[in-house]
Amino acid sequence: MKVMLINGSAHQKGCTYTALCEIASILTEENIESEIVQLGSKPIRDCIGCGKCADLDNACVFDDDAINELIKKAEKVDGFIFGTPVYYAHPSGRVLSALDRMFYAGKSAFVHKPGAAIASARRAGTTASLDVLNKYFTISQMPVVSSTYWNMVHGNTPEEVLQDKEGLQSMRNLARNMAWLLKCIDLGKEQGINAPVNEKGNRTNFIR
Repeated sequence: MKVMLINGSAHQKGCTYTALCEIASILTEENIESEIVQLGSKPIRDCIGCGKCADLDNACVFDDDAINELIKKAEKVDGFIFGTPVYYAHPSGRVLSALDRMFYAGKSAFVHKPGAAIASARRAGTTASLDVLNKYFTISQMPVVSSTYWNMVHGNTPEEVLQDKEGLQSMRNLARNMAWLLKCIDLGKEQGINAPVNEKGNRTNFIR
């Protein structure tokens, strides 16, 4: 079993990365493989709603950034944790651009796989940022993994994040809950309990 942890910060080893490392260390203890994927500082296109991905196999029509590579990685893992810094009380623009395109063009890579979001901030805006990211999971039939407090750490530097004992505890408990859920799903599959096949087709238009 493997979890992909996506760092939605342009800073490769900043506050968000520090929180993700805390999670990864516990996943390792739980015998769950993990990989921290950096979105980095290179440009990431926004989704332009062209719909061309419908003609492709789990891919975006634009292939000049990391999105299609991330979708391929997503197909091969069992769970996801998306981390973001807080910018003006919302997630980073780059993580939103990435998730818009990954979930729209490659949604089948995420369906029924556990997901969690974490946020790092100097002070405020964390719960608003988590709310935004959690919506990607709940529209994609993904079990949402929680912790013993909201999934956030506070600090203006990685060193300050390491002083946030409650925040780091929440990261560790989140990792244990992710490991537990992945193991439960695996055991269920062994017993013939598979994910449901849901209804499709109804898209009500409320404008008359």
